Amino acid sequence: MAARVLNVNVGVLGHIDSGKTALARALSTTGSTAAFDRAPQSRARGITLDLGFSCLRTALPPQLGPGPGELQLTLVDCPGHASLIRTIIGGAQIIDLMMLVIDVTKGMQTQSAECLVIGQIACQKMVVVLNKIDLLPEGKRQSAIEKMTKKMQKTLENTKFSGCPIVAVAAKPGGPEAPESENPQGISELIEVLKSQAYLPSRDPSGHFLMAVDHCFSIKGQGTVMTGTILSGSVSLGDNVEIPALKVTKKVKSMQMFHTPVTYAMQGDRVGVCVTQFDPKLLERGLICTPDSLHTIHAAIISLKKIQYFRGALQTKAKFHITVGHETVMGRVMFFSPAPANFSEEIQENLFDFEKDYLYQEQYLSKDSVSSEENKENDQAGDVQLPKQQWALLEFEKPVTCPKLCLVIGSKLDTDIHANTCRLAFHGVLLQGMEDKNYTETFLPKLKVYKQKHKEGQVERVMDDYSVIGRSLFKKETNIQIFVGLKVKLSTGEDGIIDGGFGQSGKFKIRIPDGLKPDTKMLLTAASKKKSKGGKGDMTKEDESSKTDSAQPVTISLIFKRYVFDTQKKMIQS
Repeated sequence: MAARVLNVNVGVLGHIDSGKTALARALSTTGSTAAFDRAPQSRARGITLDLGFSCLRTALPPQLGPGPGELQLTLVDCPGHASLIRTIIGGAQIIDLMMLVIDVTKGMQTQSAECLVIGQIACQKMVVVLNKIDLLPEGKRQSAIEKMTKKMQKTLENTKFSGCPIVAVAAKPGGPEAPESENPQGISELIEVLKSQAYLPSRDPSGHFLMAVDHCFSIKGQGTVMTGTILSGSVSLGDNVEIPALKVTKKVKSMQMFHTPVTYAMQGDRVGVCVTQFDPKLLERGLICTPDSLHTIHAAIISLKKIQYFRGALQTKAKFHITVGHETVMGRVMFFSPAPANFSEEIQENLFDFEKDYLYQEQYLSKDSVSSEENKENDQAGDVQLPKQQWALLEFEKPVTCPKLCLVIGSKLDTDIHANTCRLAFHGVLLQGMEDKNYTETFLPKLKVYKQKHKEGQVERVMDDYSVIGRSLFKKETNIQIFVGLKVKLSTGEDGIIDGGFGQSGKFKIRIPDGLKPDTKMLLTAASKKKSKGGKGDMTKEDESSKTDSAQPVTISLIFKRYVFDTQKKMIQS
């Protein structure tokens, strides 16, 4: 039996023109079908437009266990072209180890920063590669490399990649036009570093088979080959697989891993799966899976975190590019948090509790969003309490097919490419998808997100010891009938109940079950006498000062909550 080949997926990410494809080419020994800018648009534009894959095989390093075997580093060359960041996000979900390629003459650039953000979300380990050292003048080369190394260490200090290896290379000395005879520099050192960083990725063959297809082509007399990386589960010869986007099921006729026929492949493996009677033009990229294991959803509930480098607030009702599974679609968001009393409660990970009440938020709550509001008072935003977890309802402009609990990234990809700003806004986990097209009627009413309402009015006059007339709480055209029976509180402390409308101008009657306090009665009687006396002759100085004391209006507070998705718009009071 052949020794097992351990496959580790290495993402090659970085800013456009940092030399990622040249580096992948210098490293690799076997190109897969999607490798090295094969796409006609890529060749024409001289940039990588889609994920390219190639591989490098080397002896299994000692930390990965004894015994014979090979380590296969599958290099995933991610595009650096800004409009194609969605492809990178698609690729990052299958990456075990990341190489961040930096042009040593330029340092960190916009997309290098975005790649770093994606790495922090989707990846455990990183190696920084300072490329194009051949462009540095020979005499100053070493000091320039040291200076850039220090700079990169500082940049990575507060990330999970702090202290990661930094290697200097020249993947294609002399640039793209130079003759092939020029040998790359520093590549063997880089391979040793990659071997030292390789680890046994946690792979699990159980569960449903799910594969991200990034390339599809036909072979005469064989059938159609779909190449990609297995995200979960395993696949064997003769298995049925579904292409959910097309609602088509096919049988696996043969499989290959980097030109070697195989009968079985599992999570993390890069594989070509051959099926018959399928037109490759129908699927350039997408997902294939165990039949009926994926859902096509119109909306979703996600748990989420804001990306710290994103400038600006995350507003409810705003539209974002939502990357979920391997698709990127436009979606509208609505943010919500636990009820304030539960802000500090530990939330169970990857579960959403439909029994609980949640508070609607106009925007995602973060230190910035809270402090800008607090500043109006005085600068006390330091001790503002934020919820431990926040969620969002995502409503997609077109349905997406994806597994449960998959990674979700929200971004503003329409931001100017050349603006030096991070376009990735938030990341999260998909907790609950809504498959029914009519989810607004069938599903959303189960989601108990409420808005807290607070209305204020004034007592106009006393009717008797147990009732007063109020005003300014409702507009003239309001149907006061729907508010009858709701509890109110007077600023003097009494509890009351709205009894009904009074006249035609939006005034209303309040019943005070425990009766008015004597002080309140005096205050209100004095105020109404002042009103009726107002305008009769000149007031003395004393009258004026007593007026300011006694004529403080008695305010009426009505507080209730209303569930956002309650079709009857009921008002609830605790």
